[in-house]
Amino acid sequence: MYYILHGENELARTEQLDALIKQAGGADEFAEMNITRMDGKSARLSELIHACDAVSFLAAQRVVIVEGMLARFNPLVKHTEAKTEIETNPNLAKELIEYLPHLPASTELYFVEFKSLAKNNPLLKFAESAKKDARVYLFDAPDEKNLSAWIQSRVQAKGGTIEPRAVAELALNVGADLRLLDNEIEKLITYCGPRTAIRVEDVRTLVAAVRETSIFELVDAIGRRETNRALKLLHAHLEHKADELYLFAMILRQVRGLLQIKDLAARGLTLDRANAQLKMHPFAAKKMWAQALNFSIAQLEVMYQKLLASDVAIKTGQSEPLVALDLLVVDLTRT
Repeated sequence: MYYILHGENELARTEQLDALIKQAGGADEFAEMNITRMDGKSARLSELIHACDAVSFLAAQRVVIVEGMLARFNPLVKHTEAKTEIETNPNLAKELIEYLPHLPASTELYFVEFKSLAKNNPLLKFAESAKKDARVYLFDAPDEKNLSAWIQSRVQAKGGTIEPRAVAELALNVGADLRLLDNEIEKLITYCGPRTAIRVEDVRTLVAAVRETSIFELVDAIGRRETNRALKLLHAHLEHKADELYLFAMILRQVRGLLQIKDLAARGLTLDRANAQLKMHPFAAKKMWAQALNFSIAQLEVMYQKLLASDVAIKTGQSEPLVALDLLVVDLTRT
């Protein structure tokens, strides 16, 4: 059996993968000896087949986890990783499809993709048609409009309750980092107990560190040209286990949102009318509207162009994400 787990919801994707591995016998004493993890962005097909065909050691099941391989077959995507194999073997996707029906019964193969695959990805289409031998799981991250509902549902699933104002406060201060949100929800339920509803005061008390390290605070520091403060907030995020690429994406989204709001405000739109077009979370829109007053359109345009340039440098391997983030923050505070 093989599985495709794809989508931006890292928390749900990881939980599902862990559950499937446990179900396949990944919790016994020899489990780790029978688990192979591969970087699919660079792994060759021969390496994958060799790992899958290997005999399990003192266990009935073998597990092979491959991360990032199937995205290589998305149509109209320029492949930078494993470029040589794809270019020299245009039938690579076909060869993988031909192998999958011959996957040993003793091997559970998991393709893990960090973003949603294109609907016309040949491996995804094949797996969806091979219902007997394959399972496909899509994990969409909740958008800003549905984030509050996700928080409410997560609290209930953990046996707690939360007041609406507390939901809004948590969404505003933590944002869309679901793993960080999940950690904060765990802390709040432990603090309040399962029989006491989480209040906005509880969120403000326990989530102070998260609030201190919010993207809003970071962008504010950049806008005030406070280099040391901005770098401190950036590294506070990293200490909370935030991913560098996630942080970069959040800063980029924040600046893009500020630029959009600033443009709509210049056209005479009110906050409500502007947000009707932008469709942001209402709490985030209100906060961003106030923050936009600290920037000019010209300043935001320069910041956005520098962010795009850093994005290209990271994606083309010209710069390491952490180094690029540090340099970017310093550069933006001197813009």
